Amino acid sequence: MSKIEELTRNLVAPAIEKNNFELVDVEYKKEGNNWYLRVYIDKNGGVTLDDCQIISEYLSEKLDEVDPIENSYILEVSSPGIDRPLKTQRDFDKFKGSLVEVSLYQPIDKKKKYEGELVGLINDKVVITDNGKRKEFDIKDISLVKPVIKF
Repeated sequence: MSKIEELTRNLVAPAIEKNNFELVDVEYKKEGNNWYLRVYIDKNGGVTLDDCQIISEYLSEKLDEVDPIENSYILEVSSPGIDRPLKTQRDFDKFKGSLVEVSLYQPIDKKKKYEGELVGLINDKVVITDNGKRKEFDIKDISLVKPVIKF
């Protein structure tokens, strides 16, 4: 996590707590010619445009006061989406029992993607069951874990 991402987390925390939101993630990265500071929030029942505006206005004011970013950037506040990557223990607890896809950096048994019911994140291992078989993956070997959305 960069210093800007960490500072942003600290700056936005009071507004997140006050509004009973969850801070899902903060990203600061360059795409093309532009820098983006992205803040992803969530809450029970989903995030509205008004929720994003509350956090955006609050954070914009705090960032102007501290002025930690030398270059110009675009501030975006949004919902992480229904297929958001699972990153924290809280994410894994929230999606326990759900169908997830686990993507690996290197193949195991000639496969880089596995799908199954999430048992949880246990001792730095993502544990799923697939057709009744338990599978465990070291967190360091995983590039992405996300919910599977069936339509």
